[in-house]
This record gives sequence, C-alpha cells and structure tokens, in this order.
Amino acid sequence: MKTINARELTSEERVAVESGLRSRSAFTVRRCQILLMSSEEGRRPWQIAERLRCSDQTVRRAIHAFEEKGIGCLEAKTRARRDDQRAFDDEAREQLTELIRRSPREFGHEASLWTLERLAEVSLAEGLSRWQVSIETMSQTLQAVDVNWQRAKHWITSPDEHYAEKKSVVTG
Repeated sequence: MKTINARELTSEERVAVESGLRSRSAFTVRRCQILLMSSEEGRRPWQIAERLRCSDQTVRRAIHAFEEKGIGCLEAKTRARRDDQRAFDDEAREQLTELIRRSPREFGHEASLWTLERLAEVSLAEGLSRWQVSIETMSQTLQAVDVNWQRAKHWITSPDEHYAEKKSVVTG
C-alpha cells in the first residue's frame, strides 16, 4: 500500500493551519495537527494516528480532504439532511385541515369520530402523507396548522324528557 502524506503547505495554508490549532472546535484542531505532522514532519498515517490516539483511517481521510478541498477541510461540515423530512408538505397540510372536517364514514370507517390513528391511515390512503405516520407525527402536524386536537368524547343523552332533572339529582 502506498503511503500518503499531505503536500507541502503554502504560506497562506500554514497561517490557517496554525490559527486552527487554537480553534474551539476539536475537529479543526485535530485536522490541523494531522496536516502539520504529515506535511512538515513527514510522518506516516499510522504514526500520526498513534500519536494523536485516533485511527489511521481518520488520518487518511483528513489528508484526502486536504488534497481535495485545501484548507476548507478544516471546518466540520453539517451532517444534517438537506431534503424535506416532513411527512406532509404545505399543500397536504391544507388538505388535511379540510379532511378533518369530513366524516370518517366517507372513507369507509364505521366510526363517526376521528382518531389520530384513523386520520393517519386515511391521510396515507388519500395520498396526503408520503408514508404511514405515527399518531405523534399526526398530532404535531395538526398542532402546526393550528388545529386544537382533543380526544373524542361521547356525551350521554337520553330521550327521556325528565333526564336533565334526574341527572341533576344527587344520585345522578
């Protein structure tokens, strides 16, 4: 296997690397140490890794990154995904607010009240969500569109004309 070393640093790169040694970021400090040991001292990746107590693959990655990006490799890049992670896009959220105003029976359910689980199933079947969402995701989505979701309540009523009077008695 061919040994890799970082190329010789230019004066501008040396200034950036030396100032990077005083960085608050451990990533930057480590990369600067690797580059200095590799280019100035001519150490091999396994020797640098042993001295810095990291893997030799970490050293190789740093050297390759320096060869590709120059001193731009000294800053850690974000690992956050750049694509939209929401289950419902803006249009689907609007359609969801319209959906909850309709009866679940229109979508083949026997119940007349929406539950978060039922709403998640119907939103997937209607193509509003990209995948089967959890009830927590459904709850957060409804909250984001200012829908105050509360658990369904069944109110007991009676056709008896004296029901209210009987209910107000101490026994009721």
